[in-house]
Amino acid sequence: MKNTFTVVSAGLFAALMAAPAMAAEKLTYYCSAQEDWCQLMANGFQDATGIKVNMTRKSSGETFAQIKAEASNPKGDIWWGGTGDPHLQAAEEGLTEAYVSPMRKELQDWSISQATSANDKTIGIYSGALGYGYNEDLLTKNNLPVPACWKDLLKAEYKGHVQMANPNSSGTAYTTLATIVQLFGEEEGFEFMKGLHKNINQYTKSGSAPIKAAARGENTIGIVFMHDAVKQAAAGFPIKVVAPCEGTGYEIGSMSIVKGSRNLENAKKFYDWALSKEAQALALEVNAFQVPSNTMAPTSDKAPDLASIKLIDYDFGKYGSSDERKRLLKKWDDEVSTLPQ
Repeated sequence: MKNTFTVVSAGLFAALMAAPAMAAEKLTYYCSAQEDWCQLMANGFQDATGIKVNMTRKSSGETFAQIKAEASNPKGDIWWGGTGDPHLQAAEEGLTEAYVSPMRKELQDWSISQATSANDKTIGIYSGALGYGYNEDLLTKNNLPVPACWKDLLKAEYKGHVQMANPNSSGTAYTTLATIVQLFGEEEGFEFMKGLHKNINQYTKSGSAPIKAAARGENTIGIVFMHDAVKQAAAGFPIKVVAPCEGTGYEIGSMSIVKGSRNLENAKKFYDWALSKEAQALALEVNAFQVPSNTMAPTSDKAPDLASIKLIDYDFGKYGSSDERKRLLKKWDDEVSTLPQ
């Protein structure tokens, strides 16, 4: 693929390059997307601007916890990627900074909606539907039926064959919990999570880890965002992707500037650059199949078609709120994670 670092619009990068050359320009960048994409974004911004990037990759729940722990002495400047719920909670708790980018005119409505709901303290950078993937070879080897719905995963024959992340550390898994509660109601939703718990072989730290394990043949079914399953299938692994029949939730992957950023102007430069069509096109170089927020950014024909998936009306305001997120996670800890398997 053509190197997009050198073809970014002149107007945008005239502003990015305006800082004095003698300044010790740097940026501390917290990333909650896939590792290769995080690194590509760091390198792309550094190459485009000359600003030295110090990148740390953690899941969205872990990054939120880190930013909260550092609130009295912030270390990070920009938080890019990961599910929107913890970004919204960070905004509500005053951990992130309001910023209105001149790039907003190029963005999808759902991206702007995310910003509006957070008083401009976060913004949508990509979107993706929740679902699961399974290793077709392992399914056949173990004589297991092909799953098509959420409730299929409760069948006794899948015991020890399902993997998901821990919702305390993973935005993907928290989105799963919030999705199930919205689909089935809280009482039935938690009964579902208890039933699912019986079939879980491991709760991972990272949201994409379950499908990576399935690709390696270490796990059969991984509950993940569908684009993460597509990535493994595109790499040649025997992974099949499922959009659950009952309907499913989705994420608005988000970006936020850390409150008290030590390099605020550089954080704003990264923010603007990351919303450009050129920066969002970099996703294709690492087979990241999310839907980009810039309306002019290219998408892969392998990316899940959100229009063809039965999506719920996910309540980002409620389930991204600090109180609701804390309450659901505590309930999951108390009523689900402690059960025997």
